[in-house]
Amino acid sequence: MRVQHDMREPFTAAGFETADNMGNGTEPHKSPTLLDDTNKAIIRELQKNGRKPYGAIGKVVGLSEAAVRGRVQRLVETGIIQIVAVTDPVQLGYRRQAMIGVNTSGALDALADQLRATDGIDYIVAAAGRFDMLLEVFTADDDDLLDLVMRIRRIPGVDHTEVFTYLRLIEQRYDYGVR
Repeated sequence: MRVQHDMREPFTAAGFETADNMGNGTEPHKSPTLLDDTNKAIIRELQKNGRKPYGAIGKVVGLSEAAVRGRVQRLVETGIIQIVAVTDPVQLGYRRQAMIGVNTSGALDALADQLRATDGIDYIVAAAGRFDMLLEVFTADDDDLLDLVMRIRRIPGVDHTEVFTYLRLIEQRYDYGVR
């Protein structure tokens, strides 16, 4: 997808590379340190309240409602931000949450593709250290957790799993800001 940039409202500071302007076939460099101060201020406002009206954000950052809307749209299109509803899994009926450490003898990308297609996994990362991958999972109960762990163990290339069951979520934050 090609992102159209409004010349009146620069999206990023000079030097920000996107798939559109690199042209050399390499992975684009999307360093958050290259976002301009206005985009950073918009992100901070959305981290405080993802439903804050664009007009109210505009008053804080010194832009019109339309300019904020355009910047937010470009931030979403380029994958820098997502605007989503964050839910409480327990109130939705997911009584068991866990982190699963996975060791593999196969290729991480191939395993990641299979894990993406596995219901119940909401977070997948490649890791350094004791485990090759970490998975965060939500299940209705212990029986569903056991079923999910067994499905993961049957995936070719999974050599070992270790389950870290969450007893209580103490805090989960999304307001870490921008650099």
